[in-house]
Amino acid sequence: MGLTKAAKTDIVRPFQHHDRDSGSSGVQIAVLTNRINYLTEHLKLHKKDHHSRHGLLNMVSRRRRLLDYLHRVDPAKYRGLLTALGLRK
Repeated sequence: MGLTKAAKTDIVRPFQHHDRDSGSSGVQIAVLTNRINYLTEHLKLHKKDHHSRHGLLNMVSRRRRLLDYLHRVDPAKYRGLLTALGLRK
């Protein structure tokens, strides 16, 4: 699935604290959300791809842990991130 550098930059830019930020929790959550959305679409076509399903579940749990951390540390940023990524209904 490899993202191009330009596509990843477009995903990361709105959540960066500074222009070289690539590891803050908001950036990690945005990248994981993109990968999760891609794999969800992939698994709709390939229902028996259990290895990818296992990786998807790992990514979802990693994103959940990052979201829990962000909620503890900065609740306002947590709520802004949820609305920006469209994670809650």
